[in-house]
Amino acid sequence: MQKKKFSSLYLENGVEFKGFAFGYDQAIDGEVVFNTAMVGYPESLTDPSYSGQILCITFPLVGNYGVPDDNIVDGLSTFYESEKIHVRGLIISDYSFNYSHWNARKSLDEWLKEHKIPGIYGVDTRELTKILREKGSMLGKIVPEGKSLENIEDPNLVNQVDIVSCKEVIRYGSGEKRVVLVDCGVKHNIIRCLVKRGVEVIRVPWNYNFNQIEYDGLFISNGPGDPDLCQVAVDNIKEAMMGIKPIFGICMGNQLLSKAGGASIFKLKYGHRSHNQPVRMAGTDRCFITSQNHGYAVDNTTLGNDWEPLFINMNDGTNEGVRHKTKPFFSAQFHPEASSGPTDTEFLFDDFIKLL
Repeated sequence: MQKKKFSSLYLENGVEFKGFAFGYDQAIDGEVVFNTAMVGYPESLTDPSYSGQILCITFPLVGNYGVPDDNIVDGLSTFYESEKIHVRGLIISDYSFNYSHWNARKSLDEWLKEHKIPGIYGVDTRELTKILREKGSMLGKIVPEGKSLENIEDPNLVNQVDIVSCKEVIRYGSGEKRVVLVDCGVKHNIIRCLVKRGVEVIRVPWNYNFNQIEYDGLFISNGPGDPDLCQVAVDNIKEAMMGIKPIFGICMGNQLLSKAGGASIFKLKYGHRSHNQPVRMAGTDRCFITSQNHGYAVDNTTLGNDWEPLFINMNDGTNEGVRHKTKPFFSAQFHPEASSGPTDTEFLFDDFIKLL
């Protein structure tokens, strides 16, 4: 019989949720956010865009299919989205201590312990999500019984991109065309989607001056935190935009490309984190179901005369991508590579490769 240890989740507004501890036995703080996806916790937990955040999974039963063993092949994770877990903590309703899946090699609890990530289960995640939807994303902390944590630090005041970005230039694949990938916290499936299309990928740190490299196309990746803290990347993108080589951005890449074009960014109330966000291609009736994970958005009203929205969120009308009116620059706020999630928009990679 599993021995239960009490734990508590405290929100910055004073609300407390009681539950039970699992994973690593320590107190942790961060920004509490929720994701409504039904599956994909190994991919979500290893998504660098969650850096600094405590993730609440709204689907009630978590852990029932365990976690796969992971290997690094040709520099890329086999089953995860990066080399490690990036969430600060995990909040779920019902934890399944028994797991069953053909590819499972360990439990979620064991995996969290390996990466020193605390979790709490037995929480009313529906009530927590209602609070976050009404009040917006909030700071919070998970405190297991016998542990203590006084202050809660705001991760949005720290350059999270600098934390998760690679520290040196890394090369993947081969081909006649070369793509420079600005790593703001890239998911490995993005690199897979580029490599399988027969291009060489040169992954560079977020603040690297890639304009000194010969390349055929520029890709700007997803990533965590506040894009206003990434001015060095914006300045490098501005320099690249003086030319006509194709540029494609995803998620944080959409925001940085837009900032380089003169637009402003604002923080969403509780962000978009799910596998089921509907978007419409601007000026058409084409609609797509998308996977998303972001807390900031581009202000469409601040786009310059040379730019226009490419996609619009059908739930709240916010920006989901931009494009330049005359040059081959475009971006998507959602994840076309969608691991895990829908693959309706993976054609955007094909569109980018055709421009090279």
